[in-house]
Amino acid sequence: MNPAAPHLAKTRLLDFDATSIAKLIEERGWADLPSEDRTGAIYDFVRNEIPFGYNRADDIPASEVLADGHGQCNTKGTLLMALLRGVGVRCRLHGFTIHKALQRGVVPELVYPLAPSEILHSWVEVDLGDGWVNLEGFILDASFLQALQHEFRDTDSLCGYGVGTESLSAPPVAWTGNDTYIQKTGIARDFGTFEAPDDFYSKHRQNFGFVRDLLYRHVIRHWMNARVRRIRRGILPPVPGFNRPNHRHEETNRAA
Repeated sequence: MNPAAPHLAKTRLLDFDATSIAKLIEERGWADLPSEDRTGAIYDFVRNEIPFGYNRADDIPASEVLADGHGQCNTKGTLLMALLRGVGVRCRLHGFTIHKALQRGVVPELVYPLAPSEILHSWVEVDLGDGWVNLEGFILDASFLQALQHEFRDTDSLCGYGVGTESLSAPPVAWTGNDTYIQKTGIARDFGTFEAPDDFYSKHRQNFGFVRDLLYRHVIRHWMNARVRRIRRGILPPVPGFNRPNHRHEETNRAA
């Protein structure tokens, strides 16, 4: 890492010199935009063109996230940081844990008890010249979020199905040059800021254990991704004890 510019440096995970990432930056013309527009364009790409989904691990390179074509908070954050640094935007990672309840509905009920009580989480902070801006709202793509907004349109507070917000109908997720959030209310512990995700994962790792890690990589994450795709289509898996509005029943009665 270049000590003179630690928030712009390439790392093993922030491999913005990889052919696929360099080609994407060139094709989109992001480097030719003003700094704030560069950040906004890349943020929108990662938010909506890399849909919400689960990769094999948190600590994978940005080029692998791009190849997967999907990601969650940590992996999409790595890709966002690599793209930002690839066009000269200073950024860093802020590490946390979130309560596992935030993932209920996405994690299958059969394996939910096996998940650790707290799950590694992170967001990206960018330096726009007058202070650091927190970016977390890129995690969920618009289609996934809209399905939840439709299902829970009578409430603004939700902690579940990958969301932790008190303003579900209008969460601060769009790029405006200000902070964005979508899982903030689920945060359990704050680990502080790190120059790169490599530093974060060298100190903090998901505590699955060997067997559960194998199950996650080869079975559970594929199951979770299938559930995410169904949610995006408006089919939400039921969660025991989780109050959901019965809109379909209401709409059927009105139609009758």
